[in-house]
Amino acid sequence: MDRRSLVAAGVTVLLWASAFVSIRVAGEHYSPGALALGRLFTGSVVLVTILVLRREGVPPRAAWPGIAGAGVLWFGVYMVALNWGEREVDAGTAAMVVNIGPVLIALLGGWLLGEGFPSRLLAGIGVSFAGAVVVGVSISGSGRASVLGVLLCVVAAATYAIGVTLQKPALRHASAVQVTTFGCLVGTVGCLPFAPQLLGELGRAPLSATLNVLYLGVFPTALAFVTWAYALARTTARNMGATTYLVPAIVVAMSWSLLGEVPGWLTLAGGLLCLAGVAVSRGRPRRARVVTPPEPAASARV
Repeated sequence: MDRRSLVAAGVTVLLWASAFVSIRVAGEHYSPGALALGRLFTGSVVLVTILVLRREGVPPRAAWPGIAGAGVLWFGVYMVALNWGEREVDAGTAAMVVNIGPVLIALLGGWLLGEGFPSRLLAGIGVSFAGAVVVGVSISGSGRASVLGVLLCVVAAATYAIGVTLQKPALRHASAVQVTTFGCLVGTVGCLPFAPQLLGELGRAPLSATLNVLYLGVFPTALAFVTWAYALARTTARNMGATTYLVPAIVVAMSWSLLGEVPGWLTLAGGLLCLAGVAVSRGRPRRARVVTPPEPAASARV
């Protein structure tokens, strides 16, 4: 990945981490489907505006299978499942469980996209996954986790992984803005049955909750999904998936400062493992040293 792609991936990680905290706040006043629709509708308005300003049209036909699949699963099912899951578990636990997604992305990318299974990446994923498990166990040990919430976060992780795998081929035929915009529109259409709930809850919710919905649509959706697609188009799905292991560590810090969820030493240790795994997976393999054989002696030359 070049520097621009690394910056784009960094923006994505920070904004997606903040989404877990905002969902917890907004989810106290908006139901899962209504929150997903409000977030997607806001994101769609921003993305369509960007698309028009950039004068980018409709993606070519070859990109639509990936756009439609990612739109239904990642923008639609994923967001509803995550919103619902975070009503049952705290933000840190949700981030840990959802981050089994990179493991699934690496497996699906190696199998369906022909990206292979390099040992360094698999080692980094293993270290980060261990860190995610440590953080998840430490947080769920407080008794706040529920089986339903964990299962919903697993569904979110699976749809996220499949969505990324479907999105990668679409980026060969369309730009990051096109793929993100029309994927978001597909997800918005899929969530339209929740419109009556959204309209009803919009009048009762406090301003702070509604502002969090708008924030989710503008930043973690419109901006972060575009920067994600930009970076994904320039590297492999497995590498991008490994980068998102930074999210749990950031969520723990944000939950600590904004929600008052103070992590214990075991939680912090798990967060450090997540960071270490990313460092391993992103490192460059050593180049084999080329040994030049000595020239034969003059008497041995022909």
